[in-house]
Amino acid sequence: MSEPLVVVIPHRLGKDEALRRIRDGLGRAKGEFAALLTLENETWDGDRLTFGVKALGQRASGIIDVGETGVRLEVTLPWLLAKFAAAAQRVIGQKGTLLLEKK
Repeated sequence: MSEPLVVVIPHRLGKDEALRRIRDGLGRAKGEFAALLTLENETWDGDRLTFGVKALGQRASGIIDVGETGVRLEVTLPWLLAKFAAAAQRVIGQKGTLLLEKK
């Protein structure tokens, strides 16, 4: 296994609103990225999501922790998916920031 991909996205929404937006955003992402990846499991325990995904025939697992001032995503990628980690990190950071911008 490679080093985990970690993305931290600061926000000013408070935990409850950030959690609501993350849950809603994940629902939309399942449809938007269905051709690229499949969410195989999704378990919420309070403000922590533990998940598994399958992409390009590879499996990855991770967690999302939602806090008062930031969201932290950590995904452990197999070597093939790790090749795309830098691009994925940029996209996740951009989309996450848009999702958590105060409106």
